[in-house]
Amino acid sequence: MATAVPIVLLAVGGLAALALVVLVLRMMPRAAFVVWACVLFFVPLWVGVNIGFYWAAITLLTALLIVVNWSIVPLRAADAWVAVFIIVTVGLYAFGSVDLASLVAALLEWVIPYIWGRVVLARVGTAWVTSTIAIVAVVAATLAVVEFFTSFNPFVLIPGSGVIYDTWSPLQERGGVLRAEGAFGHSIALGAALAMSSAFVVATRWRLVPKISGVVIIAVATVLTFSRVGLLTLVLTLILSTFLIVGVSTRFRATVAVAGVIGTAIVIPIIDTVFGAAGEEAGGSADYRTDLLVLLEQVQVFGNPGDWHSLVSGDYYLGYFARSVDNALVLTLLRYGYVPTFLIMAAVVCAAWMALRRSTRSPAALAVVGQLPSLVVVALITQYSMFLWFCVGLAITWARDSAVLRGPDEPATRVDIGAPEGLRLPNNAPPLYPRA
Repeated sequence: MATAVPIVLLAVGGLAALALVVLVLRMMPRAAFVVWACVLFFVPLWVGVNIGFYWAAITLLTALLIVVNWSIVPLRAADAWVAVFIIVTVGLYAFGSVDLASLVAALLEWVIPYIWGRVVLARVGTAWVTSTIAIVAVVAATLAVVEFFTSFNPFVLIPGSGVIYDTWSPLQERGGVLRAEGAFGHSIALGAALAMSSAFVVATRWRLVPKISGVVIIAVATVLTFSRVGLLTLVLTLILSTFLIVGVSTRFRATVAVAGVIGTAIVIPIIDTVFGAAGEEAGGSADYRTDLLVLLEQVQVFGNPGDWHSLVSGDYYLGYFARSVDNALVLTLLRYGYVPTFLIMAAVVCAAWMALRRSTRSPAALAVVGQLPSLVVVALITQYSMFLWFCVGLAITWARDSAVLRGPDEPATRVDIGAPEGLRLPNNAPPLYPRA
């Protein structure tokens, strides 16, 4: 009995603490989003708990924030694609055509961050979301630069789940040079996440010098990941966001263009030296991604192909690819089949489509567009996966609902198409210029 009393008191204290945390997260949505962004960028995937199955810290926090900040949002076509994907995948799991690990991965790493992206703007304004991601990303990039020059990554000192820690904590080298990876567990994941973040830096309302500085820091950190896909998607995202985001000044665009030319002249010899020193490792990595296409022969219409690891197709032993399939599209096809893959990728296309029109364009949509090439050369790994799917949901919400579902920090505004670019007017203001 004496032992039971302290246990009860601890349980009551824990519940009280949880209730307090939930209350604070509900009462302070902007602070809650800052916490979420910090966990995304600075807490490694191996930090988490086992509740039925493994929940990474970022996954658990995202689920909690969805519950705490839940709001009814207008449904869009992308929501239907995601919902049907969930229904089909759960059904395939019930029939044994999709394994539990694949089902859990889809729900925790894709669907949960997607939903968070769909509801966050009901509680937090677009300006706050943009500036928060930009600031946190710049800090993460700065730490990555420090990591490269000191050869010290403090995040690997954080203990965590054994298997996940053993998988993602070892640091990588290319050509004898240590690659920056921050808290993302892999240099490719860090490079891709920073590339997406660059769109948010460009979209901020910062003055010219801080904005250019932020872009430069992110670009330098991405270079130091020595990830080809990180560099490719960074260049693509910066070009798109610099010249397509509404309100970006001509001075900023000109400065980015000049800095890009100078940076390219500096970076190409460095990249060439490192990849030249890497030799067969870098070339083999590229060849491996091409070889992965042989796995398409195993893809089913619905569900996974079963045990394909021991098969031989032509000159390829498919067990060679069992440990890692560095192609998000091929891996999704293998796990779920053609139809489910079409359903979930349709949601990504919906988000990317938002970038085509000025009225629906956002940094989140441009970030998604910038990542489209990466889907066929890298897997959706660690926090990069969650950040991408958050941007997919955010792009859908931003394009249609941000004027209605705005946070308390951002007044209702509109951009008059006839006005100079970026000039904001109250909703009840007449147009500056008469329209035909």
